[in-house]
Amino acid sequence: MTHQSQSSGRVREQAQRKTRDLHGFDFGAPAELFSSRGKGRAQWRYKRFETAAEAVRFAVEEMTPPALLGAYLEVEEARFAAEDIRSLYASAAYPLKRAVTDA
Repeated sequence: MTHQSQSSGRVREQAQRKTRDLHGFDFGAPAELFSSRGKGRAQWRYKRFETAAEAVRFAVEEMTPPALLGAYLEVEEARFAAEDIRSLYASAAYPLKRAVTDA
């Protein structure tokens, strides 16, 4: 097997795992949130949360959109980018009260 096909196989496997993880996501699991390294985007680079639900809430409600764009959430060794974080926040399974928006 060539290096390229091994690499694409790993990428495909990670994508399938992430899709599974979004459907069976454990909002009660401990989570870590990493900010982007861009200057002025965040005053912190790493935050640990007791639950993934709290981390998702913090990311969506308290981070600026540019800061969230470069951030990622890590839960049970799976990483979730900004789009995934927003999807988790919007999901029916999200257990916390959402902020009221003026939309």
